[in-house]
Amino acid sequence: MSFYGAASEYGIHCLLHLANAPEGVWPSARDVADFQGISSAYVAKLFTQLQKAGIVQSSGGKSGGFRLARAADKISVLDVVDAVEGKSPLFRCREIRKNCVLFQNKGPDWSRRGLCAIHATMRAAEARMRDVLAQTTLASLARTVANKQTAGEGVATREWFDHRQVARRRPDRPHHAGRSRRAV
Repeated sequence: MSFYGAASEYGIHCLLHLANAPEGVWPSARDVADFQGISSAYVAKLFTQLQKAGIVQSSGGKSGGFRLARAADKISVLDVVDAVEGKSPLFRCREIRKNCVLFQNKGPDWSRRGLCAIHATMRAAEARMRDVLAQTTLASLARTVANKQTAGEGVATREWFDHRQVARRRPDRPHHAGRSRRAV
């Protein structure tokens, strides 16, 4: 059985930062990665997949970055999961029932008739899960996160990303992990 992995979790977290970015601020993959303490190469790969799926747009150049391609309330969690994980099913039936020792690898027709009951159960469960993911938007997740954090944390996050974009525009002010560093 396959499960959704880290790509879904990181992809959704990355997009929440874009959903909350101040107007005109385009966080870079490095900014988003540094803020979360993860690899910027990994975030860049995620953003490439999200861009191919039409979820984000990019702007080039030193002060460029990413933003949502459409409103956060028009992007479902399922859109993100499908973009970074692919649309393959979570469960792959191996048709084990045909291997029953009683049938000596030549199961009778009735044993192969219709969809395997286990497979049918897993498909129904996945359909329900996909429905929940499709009904949950980035906007609703962003509201939930905002309700959990203090007002100061939200402001600090927006200011951090704003500072990073301003710093990228000025070649005389290099930045690393949110702190200014002196040129050597």
